[in-house]
Amino acid sequence: MRVVKWVVGLVVLVLVGTFLHYVLPKHAVVYVTSTENRIVSPDEVRGFRSFNEATANAQGQIVTDVFFINTTKRDGGPLVFRNEDTGFGFPTYFKFDSANLQAEAQDAVSTRDTPRWMIVRYYGWRIPFLSMFPNAVSMEPASSRDVQIIPWFNVIFLIVVIAVVWAIWARIRRWSRRRADPMSAAWQPERPRRGWFGR
Repeated sequence: MRVVKWVVGLVVLVLVGTFLHYVLPKHAVVYVTSTENRIVSPDEVRGFRSFNEATANAQGQIVTDVFFINTTKRDGGPLVFRNEDTGFGFPTYFKFDSANLQAEAQDAVSTRDTPRWMIVRYYGWRIPFLSMFPNAVSMEPASSRDVQIIPWFNVIFLIVVIAVVWAIWARIRRWSRRRADPMSAAWQPERPRRGWFGR
């Protein structure tokens, strides 16, 4: 029974950790190579998305315009962001300025020879075979290519979550002990008291 509890607890921990890793903000130091606007269907770009401005094309398929920001990471690898409003939906980033962010990205376009390093705040994952793109939330110039970003929001958020979970778990454990102790004491024989040295 104890093994089952540990396995269930580990599975729950992995699922919660995966969920938080997706929705919590992350940062990437990149330079923008180009921007584009594509008409896509819901099947083309996966993840938590909203289709508030979706329309039907001539074939009756639901489509919508999606901004994309093409960037290059510090290690030279590509990183493509989608740029969509979250509005009041989930995750709750309250992002309504995707057009402004796209304009900032267009203004920040640079080349490999003269890169203009930017810090992009985003959430989500880039999984090519699932056509999944992270959603850019904001962008600002980086002080240098090697700038280090400390995710203070994530640190504080996780500390608060751990503290709340610990407090709830401690209260539940204390409550269960209060209920279980009188019943278990009635069935357990009284043990002889031992001295300092076990005698």
